[in-house]
Amino acid sequence: MAGIARRVAAGREGLDRDRLHTVVEAVKLVKARATAKFDETVEVAVNLGVDPRHADQMVRGVANLPNGSGRSVRVAVFARGAKAEEATAAGAEIVGAEDLAERIQGGEINFDKVIATPDMMPLVGRLGKVLGPRGMMPNPKVGTVTMDVTKAINDSKGGAVEFRAEKAGVVHCGVGKVSFSEHAIAENVNALLEALMQAKPSGAKGQYVRRIAISSTMGPGVKVDTAEAVVSTEQG
Repeated sequence: MAGIARRVAAGREGLDRDRLHTVVEAVKLVKARATAKFDETVEVAVNLGVDPRHADQMVRGVANLPNGSGRSVRVAVFARGAKAEEATAAGAEIVGAEDLAERIQGGEINFDKVIATPDMMPLVGRLGKVLGPRGMMPNPKVGTVTMDVTKAINDSKGGAVEFRAEKAGVVHCGVGKVSFSEHAIAENVNALLEALMQAKPSGAKGQYVRRIAISSTMGPGVKVDTAEAVVSTEQG
């Protein structure tokens, strides 16, 4: 614990935690303070002016990160026949139907993402209590219920990350690794912010994006100038 406390204190040294930064400045500060012995994830937290308890204020979608997420993603696909063969050819680690459902119900969850063809949803729907709490339930809104399984697999393995507003209206998402260049991380951050703007629900009133902070897994949060970031995203 003492080592962690010292690292936190060192990361905060010289950092004005109330100052607002551009995305590029924030990324530079985050990288400079990532001192863990592993390749930390760069994380973005966005406070939105929404109440997800209301259906017309729910925020959910997918951000396609241009420089990838840095994660190795294992994909499971529910499909039969030609679509199952297509999924295997596209690089899915696990492909099945009833057999796959039985393995999941038995607690065998050795994958990060689940994709399903539409005809498989009656079967997959029975797994809601298992997949739902893990955020793995396929959903057409985020492209994981589709006949184009090749694209869905490529997106999942390439740089597509799902986001969803939590109860307090906060979206928390990993956008790369600290080993990425500053430019690559900043591009990924802007891609996430752009996707969030596009996902603005009809029921959102007042200021939509209220606060943005960027951090590494073990590092301090660096505040971003919300107005500047949103304007840059809209202009980009």
